[in-house]
Amino acid sequence: MSDLETTREILGSLISHPTVSSESNLDLMWVMADRLDRAGARVEVMKDASGAKANLFATIGPDEPGGLMLSGHSDVVPVEDQPWSADPFAMWEDDARLFGRGTCDMKGFIAACIAMAPTFASRQLTRPIHFAFTHDEEIGCLGAQTLAHILRDREVRPGLAIVGEPTSMRIIEGHKGCCEYRVTFTGREGHGSRPDLGVNASEYATRYVTRLLELREALKHRAPPGSRFEPPWTTINIGRMAGGHAPNIICGHAEVEWEMRPVQQTDADFVKRSIRDYVGDILLPEMQAGFPEALISTEVLGEVAGLEPMDQNAARYLVSELTGANGADLVAFGTEAGLFQEIGMDVVVCGPGSIEQAHKPDEFIEIGQLASCLDMLHGLADRFTAHG
Repeated sequence: MSDLETTREILGSLISHPTVSSESNLDLMWVMADRLDRAGARVEVMKDASGAKANLFATIGPDEPGGLMLSGHSDVVPVEDQPWSADPFAMWEDDARLFGRGTCDMKGFIAACIAMAPTFASRQLTRPIHFAFTHDEEIGCLGAQTLAHILRDREVRPGLAIVGEPTSMRIIEGHKGCCEYRVTFTGREGHGSRPDLGVNASEYATRYVTRLLELREALKHRAPPGSRFEPPWTTINIGRMAGGHAPNIICGHAEVEWEMRPVQQTDADFVKRSIRDYVGDILLPEMQAGFPEALISTEVLGEVAGLEPMDQNAARYLVSELTGANGADLVAFGTEAGLFQEIGMDVVVCGPGSIEQAHKPDEFIEIGQLASCLDMLHGLADRFTAHG
């Protein structure tokens, strides 16, 4: 069986496991762990605190620092209320395309990596090749955050990483981060005719949002020189505001949900410090002057680092040589790549399939894209093989 045929067979198996983020991914992880173990990899399955989710980390080659990590997430987005032509968890083929939930985002890349494991194991590798398959990327890169912390503390960890999100095999060297927050305001309710006797949570939520909008304008002047992002500066978006029951009741509870997409970590630090100082120095003291039990609490829904373009990036050089691609691009969507960059790896995003098909009904990957990915992985095997 050819590597492409093996990849198709593995992909069909992966698709048959409906690893929507709300469900366990353990069955799929054990399937992948068994394949990698039988290929000769040293395999770890790392369960989360709930015991219902896991990351998988495996290595083929010498037990030494460095080498390259092939990274992908095991979870997929829901299919409810989407008009699929067939069962989204039973892969089908049509017109040189493979259809099913997760085919391009991103089980196609994972299948190609697993299919290549026996080839990697058959070589006398001079550097290790690692496999890192995570849980819950779609809801905040939860698994990758845990894995990054584990790898950071190890003496033996990868030096380079390819995150195989669907880029049509283009090399991506940068994307913005994504930070999401829910802020809750607790005031004191009362009759609308005596606003002086209450503490209106909606009013303080409105002032909070006004400060965020001021910071959003300030960020436009902090764009790095020559920034290639679109737009070139860090953005803030107010996604949701809620509060109150009726026009004649002082609002006692309000919520604001907002996001920030930083182009650089210094921008994220600037915004968080500025809004924290505004809450601590102005808003909360005013609220508590009228009602000592008043509160403003912030819940971090997710903080995922961006992938910052670097002048020197060994992963970019390697993948350029393996694929023959000239140059590297930036993308608007987020990935786990920045988390691995934060712990010292050189990282690029490059994988089969198009992001245009991700999250949509009748998601598909072109078989030719899988073939191109396998060509890259064969080149990696050759590059890491001892000769002579």
